[in-house]
Amino acid sequence: MDALAIVRRVAATRDGVVTLAQARAAGFSVHDVHRLCRAGRWRALARGGYLVDADLYDGVPRRARIRAAVASFGPGAAVVLGTAAELYGIEGLRPSDSIHLSVPGPAARPARAAHPEVVVHQLVIAPVQFGRVAGIMATEPLRTVSDLLLREDRYTAVSLLDSALNRGLVSTAGLERVPSLLRGRRGAVAARGYLAEANGLAQSPLETRTRLRCVDGKVPPDALQLEVRDHDGYLVGIGDMGWRVARIIAEADGRAPHGNPAALFTDRHRQNRLLNAGWTVLRFTWSDTLRPDYIPWVVGQAIAAARPRRS
Repeated sequence: MDALAIVRRVAATRDGVVTLAQARAAGFSVHDVHRLCRAGRWRALARGGYLVDADLYDGVPRRARIRAAVASFGPGAAVVLGTAAELYGIEGLRPSDSIHLSVPGPAARPARAAHPEVVVHQLVIAPVQFGRVAGIMATEPLRTVSDLLLREDRYTAVSLLDSALNRGLVSTAGLERVPSLLRGRRGAVAARGYLAEANGLAQSPLETRTRLRCVDGKVPPDALQLEVRDHDGYLVGIGDMGWRVARIIAEADGRAPHGNPAALFTDRHRQNRLLNAGWTVLRFTWSDTLRPDYIPWVVGQAIAAARPRRS
């Protein structure tokens, strides 16, 4: 097998990335690697890290960039905080190009000049609190979420908890360990309060934010992922959250899952079935959650309108 075939086989398991050491072990010289980069066939991502066959990619894959950054800082480096959450698929944070790494000792010092996109932290992390995502060293989900709770506002923090629970990355029992991970750290008191508001039934940060607006506005839903059935037991629809006595359902309409024509068609049919079954359907978007009073006001008006029907 020739050197390029060997490198490609290695890169195929590492998001297209190889280190200089791996390239040299396959038979490439430093000059060969630099020549490939000048020709645009490879691309240098970090110190000693390269994207193989870069001309076949539309830009640099995000995970390839993260992997190269970790490799460039040596075996003690690990992904932490928002970048670890990103790798696990834990939602709730704003998108960011930054790469958060924990790097022990002297290796952290030259980071800013060499890797401006890398934010280096020197966290005290027990070995058992590390895991791997696609072979990339990272703090395990519970430690990742715990660290973020100390740094984020309530809405973001609860969204992260909900997402980790919903994806099965953290269990309800596991949350009982969070206070011990927070003890003695700045922001621990507020962070512990977020735990009581977590609910793994929420399927998106938008659903979490909508629910929290209702809680803050004194109209909390009494059910999440509420199944509505007709008299024959047929499933009419499932609401993101509901007020069962008032027969009200609220839907959090994210752009991605509800924005394409097929989804809109399905949503309309489901809404018609719910309306015919005697349920009021409210719909909220992300921009609605930015107005503290709007969502609870709309829900409150719907509850008030439902009272004459129930009497």
